[in-house]
Amino acid sequence: MEKKHSIAEVRQRIDEIDDTMLELLKERLECAKTIGKLKSETKRAKWDPQRELEIYERLRRNNKDVFPPKALYSIFHEIITSCRLSQRKAIVAYLGPEATYTHLAGVKYFGQSADYMPMESIAEVFQEVERERVQYGIIPVENSVEGAVTYSLDSFLIYKVQICGEIELPISHNLVNRSGNIEDITTVASHAQSLAQCRQWLRKHLPDTPTLPVFSTAAAAKMAAEDPSIGAIAGSLAITTYQLQVVVKGIEDFQGNTTRFLVLGKKSPSKSGSDKTSVLIGLINRPGALNEILTILSAKNIDLAKLESRPTKDKVWKYMFFLDMIGHIDDPAIYEACNILRQICAYFELLGSYPRADAVTLSS
Repeated sequence: MEKKHSIAEVRQRIDEIDDTMLELLKERLECAKTIGKLKSETKRAKWDPQRELEIYERLRRNNKDVFPPKALYSIFHEIITSCRLSQRKAIVAYLGPEATYTHLAGVKYFGQSADYMPMESIAEVFQEVERERVQYGIIPVENSVEGAVTYSLDSFLIYKVQICGEIELPISHNLVNRSGNIEDITTVASHAQSLAQCRQWLRKHLPDTPTLPVFSTAAAAKMAAEDPSIGAIAGSLAITTYQLQVVVKGIEDFQGNTTRFLVLGKKSPSKSGSDKTSVLIGLINRPGALNEILTILSAKNIDLAKLESRPTKDKVWKYMFFLDMIGHIDDPAIYEACNILRQICAYFELLGSYPRADAVTLSS
């Protein structure tokens, strides 16, 4: 007959398991520091994305869906990033103030152990990375509803940085203020993109209330915390940071609203096996120039994930093109295609090869 355990006995066993896990985590941290020293001696890059993907894949197989896969990923992501940052703690610039979606994306990517520095503009994030005052920067680049973040794309035309990674963050907008009452709101403030993503809801429920675009959702939340007449459209992190009340939750016009963020640095990571390569090109002024580019990529069997044009600032009706290709610059097809583009384009710049946002998952 199976022995029946008391609550006290089971709790004691949980305490024993927690203590064992803590000792193992401390041992793992020391192992990571040793690897960091060995890499420094051999001048190898501190970050090895392929190794991290192998760890996640092994954990996924061994788990066999017993532990909730998303929770398991979250736990080990924090462990892995904390151990990696022990080799050299990351300083990350992001579009501030504290509690923006960009801040949240940075925490999702680097974990809680990094040092985060809020910037007042996207351009400042680029500047801090280019001048090597920080190791990394986080910037929004496109939204699934509103499209490209043009400030970010235009900054690539000015600053010399590399793309090191990407994050996709589901966006849920909340209408918040100090009281929690919609009647107190005389102005709705938020980032222009957030206002646009809630346009239909605002038109239906607050048709006579003016909107005020500001440079970030967190800035709007801060204004709402200081002025009871202002309602802000902001995320969950801003609500707790600025001690606001939720008036209406989830006011975005389209479910599945997702923003893609890029991680900026001075050097792209090594091949992970599930990568993107981004380039910036300018075309020679002749008929069919863009079609020629697309034909080259098609002939190399390269999957083009994004093609975006932006006007140059110095010449009227001249455009630069951003291309995202599936694969790494070390892949023969991508390498060969980029060499051809260098030769036939008026301008060519490799912006980086980096792990895809959907590369890391513990779900089956």
